[in-house]
Amino acid sequence: MTNNRRNFIKSALGVSAGILTARHLSGNEFSPFSLPLAGRRQTPRIRFSVIGLNHGHIYSQTSCVIQGGGELVAFYAKEDDLAAEFAKRFPQAKRVHSETEILEDKSIQLVVSASIPNERAPLGIRVMEHGKDFMVDKPGITSLSQLAAVRKVQKKTGRIYSVCYSERLENKATIKAGELVQAGVIGQVIQTIGTGPHRMNPQSRPEWFFDKKYFGGIICDIGSHQFDQFLYFTNSTSGKILASQADNVHYPQYPEFEDFGDALVQGNRGSGYIRVDWFTPDGLKSWGDGRLTILGTDGYIEIRKNIDIAGRDGGNHLFLTDRKSTQYIDCNAVDLPYGRQLVDDIVNRTETAMTQEHCFLATELTLLAQKNAVRMRK
Repeated sequence: MTNNRRNFIKSALGVSAGILTARHLSGNEFSPFSLPLAGRRQTPRIRFSVIGLNHGHIYSQTSCVIQGGGELVAFYAKEDDLAAEFAKRFPQAKRVHSETEILEDKSIQLVVSASIPNERAPLGIRVMEHGKDFMVDKPGITSLSQLAAVRKVQKKTGRIYSVCYSERLENKATIKAGELVQAGVIGQVIQTIGTGPHRMNPQSRPEWFFDKKYFGGIICDIGSHQFDQFLYFTNSTSGKILASQADNVHYPQYPEFEDFGDALVQGNRGSGYIRVDWFTPDGLKSWGDGRLTILGTDGYIEIRKNIDIAGRDGGNHLFLTDRKSTQYIDCNAVDLPYGRQLVDDIVNRTETAMTQEHCFLATELTLLAQKNAVRMRK
């Protein structure tokens, strides 16, 4: 190991030593951005609004932009119960009577959304056609035809269409892993293995959650996180799906649902395996034991995103093994730059948070894996 690499690891470990910080609440699917961190907010640099509150990720997305320098102006939701909860969390935002009020407000630069998944791309197109940028919960697009339409409008308008892949962008251990990989700590990345298990909790889910035509299928939905991470860590700029499968193996009462999916993907600079499911048991103190393994030529990194099972408390755990040793890094003090970078990109017309091509390629691979997935049972 070079001195630079040794000093980088030493610095990372030093930052993590002695950290005393609030951990994720067990059993909740929100990111750290779900809880306002007033001390990290910046002076507003853009004005933004929210349309669509159908997934709880909207709270982390909104807080992310506020902390990055956005002023929340207004929101629109058809559902009174969802609107009431959002207004309680963000009382500074005015509830408007139609999305048109937001789209036609020329002072608003960004629209953020976590609407029903199959409604997100059409909304994003309307947003871009009104001269605004768009940040949307995953899956940002649920079909290849939607992707083609979004690409066409994005190219024509030059607006930003950003999908918030929260398992990377809002997970501190994954951000730290990106720093380590970019510093060459594990050499050239060969493969990623990403698993995204989730707890079902059917009693708390809306009706659309159980119908594939709304969420696009399990690989489209949860698997989109994993394809984003595969491209990011292997630095691949192209890829193809070698194999994929998806099915509903355990919930016959929801015939249009999918509870398991996996895929094998090959990029021009690495390969990846992806597995997603809805089988997190009630005995786990988290909504899912999400993990990512990054294999390099000189070592590997394993991330335990939400829980170190039967080990350390909380989330954001990173394990680094190289040619010299195995080390643990507590990543709870790591900065999450996505919101700040996105606001920078809106102001400066740059691509520091995520390139548009990366966003669309991650989506395309996800949709191809979903479309070509074979059924697991004959």
